[in-house]
Amino acid sequence: MDNRFQKITTVEKLLDFFHDGMTLMYGGFGGVGSPPTLIDAILQMGVKDLILIGNDTGFPHIGIGQIVSQGRAKQITTSHIGSNPVAGELMTAGKMKVEFCPQGILAERIRAGGMGIPAILSDIGMDNEIVTNGKQICTIDDKQYLIEAALTAEVSIVYAKKADPYGNLIYDKSARNTNPVCAMAGEITIAEVEEIVPLGSLNPEEIVTPGVFVDYIVPSQGVNWKWAWE
Repeated sequence: MDNRFQKITTVEKLLDFFHDGMTLMYGGFGGVGSPPTLIDAILQMGVKDLILIGNDTGFPHIGIGQIVSQGRAKQITTSHIGSNPVAGELMTAGKMKVEFCPQGILAERIRAGGMGIPAILSDIGMDNEIVTNGKQICTIDDKQYLIEAALTAEVSIVYAKKADPYGNLIYDKSARNTNPVCAMAGEITIAEVEEIVPLGSLNPEEIVTPGVFVDYIVPSQGVNWKWAWE
């Protein structure tokens, strides 16, 4: 196989990237846009004590919610957990630490991580002791701002509609959500895709995530993808 196509692989060959206590970032909004095949693989491995970063905790049996509901996460940075009552129970019982972050600020912290920016400034929550607790504050032009640290992860898992062998990604409508920023912020980024197409098949104007951010591509369950490089 031509080395240009080494990004295309199988989930089984990537399992060594997942381990207890790792930091895992994931795309998706309420389960939409989360990579089901990769999440299933993580569940089957029995990985635990994960530090998760993502928009929400999905639903108990959908998306990342399955990992949360099985008690495999010890900490999560997220915008809300309301759609998964198990997450609330784990937080209340002290079995999972939750850092809440406004949705826009969360996305911007992830984007900053992907761009190599150490932090962003925000005045959101300046009047709330819970939000400001433990965070540094700076002053610019007589106005105070919270210093919100950038977010990165050992591994980011994302879900896309199409990819070419270089890892250029196109997303499907609202399933795009946080996937593009999450793809940027992982030391290793794995994209699960519905369709892998030959080089040159994607309109450059439609590509959302350039392949430079993607390390590996795996087919979503039931996808026939071998022909893509033949």
